[in-house]
Parts: sequence; C-alpha cells; structure tokens
Amino acid sequence: MDFRNASRLFADPTFDGDPVQIYEPTDDEPVVPPDPVDDGENTGQGDPGEGGTLVDPPTTGGFIKYRVNDVEVNVVSERVQYYDKAGKLITESLIDYSKKNIMQEFATLDDFLKSWNTESRKQAIIDELQEHGVLLDSLRDIAGNKDLDDFDLICHVAYDKKPLTKAERANNVKKTGYLYKYSGMAQQVLDALLEKYKFDGIKDLETTKILDNEPFTKFGSPFKIASYFGGKDAYLEAVRELEKQIYA
Repeated sequence: MDFRNASRLFADPTFDGDPVQIYEPTDDEPVVPPDPVDDGENTGQGDPGEGGTLVDPPTTGGFIKYRVNDVEVNVVSERVQYYDKAGKLITESLIDYSKKNIMQEFATLDDFLKSWNTESRKQAIIDELQEHGVLLDSLRDIAGNKDLDDFDLICHVAYDKKPLTKAERANNVKKTGYLYKYSGMAQQVLDALLEKYKFDGIKDLETTKILDNEPFTKFGSPFKIASYFGGKDAYLEAVRELEKQIYA
C-alpha cells in the first residue's frame, strides 16, 4: 500500500535505505543501545497492523478480492518495477529491455535456433540468458499466458514470432505419429515424458532424475526404463530426438 506515493523514492539516487535510528539514552539507560529483540511475532511476511491478518487472497471470476479486518478493499492501481542484474532500476519497458539483452547474445533468429538445436541441454541457454538479465518469468506474466514455453517466449519477444503453448507443441508431436516409432513400454515412457513437458516444460526432461518420480515409477526403476530403449545412452538419445520433435 502506497498512500503517499513513497515508492517513487526507489528511483531516487539520494534514497539509500532505512532512515538513521537515533538512540538517546536517559540517565538510567546504557550508553550503548541494546540489540533489537525478536519477540517471535515477526514472521517475515510484513506487519499487517493492529488486528490485521495476512492471508492469500481468494480469487473469484478472475478478479482478486482482498479483505482487511473483514472489510473488502479494492486495488486502485498497481505498478511493477524491475531491477537489472546490476541492481539498477529498468526504466524502459521490460519487453524492450529483454529483447535487447537476448539479441546481444543471439543477434538473429537463425543464431538463436542454431544454438538451441545444437545445445544438448536447452536449460543451459535459458540459464545463460537469465544470467544476462532476461527475466523470463516476468515476461511470461506480462504475456498473460503461463503455458508458454521459454523457447516460444524468447522467439516471440526478441524475433516477433507467434508463440505456441506447451500443450500445442506436445499435441503436434503426437499428430505426427512420431511416438509410433517406438513400441510397448518405450512408447508409453515417451508419451509420459511428453505429458510432463506439457505441464512443466523442458527442464525436467533433460535429467534422468525425473524417472524417480511419478508417473515414471510405475514403469520400473530408472535402470529398467532405460532397458526398454536398449540402455541409458539409447534412452538419452531418444529424449534428445523427442526434444527435436517438440521444437520442430
């Protein structure tokens, strides 16, 4: 809540944090101020004020309703500000800022696609871009579609390409009949991987640790699952081929 528009001070170079606390002891108090005492009431969630409560607001019909002391309150306006990797306030739009940072790494769409297609771990490219100040989660919020893959988000923001959702990409793979290249349990494992991608993205697919979790445990141990493909190397190659189909 910013009744006095104090948040403007975040962009003020002369504003450098909390105000100086002046300790003026009385005659019967120690000269050195005592350390602050945690009374156990500070939960790290902020101070709701006397009689207030801090709860996750319920949502109704796409709108968020807030209640303070059982009184409904409305959001009059909202402003979101971002800071770059150096801690400086981003004054341009986040989309323009991100596009500039992406294109510093990959000047053209062809440059990006070449790196994406040759990199065995797609997450390595995502991590590199995030280290260079590309805030993909914030961009996804602005896009208003949390189902966009990082790949599509990058192509859309930096190169003006129409994005596909993860579900659309997964369904496209199924429509090609690619999974019929495999049979039996191997096909079922790849289908489960595709479903996992639909909800969680590409990151988890790139590690065999995913096989320790549901729904893959029903297929057996990671060693057993790899045996359906002819061994661990063959399994990893099948996953890489699946990724190629996803981003075809």
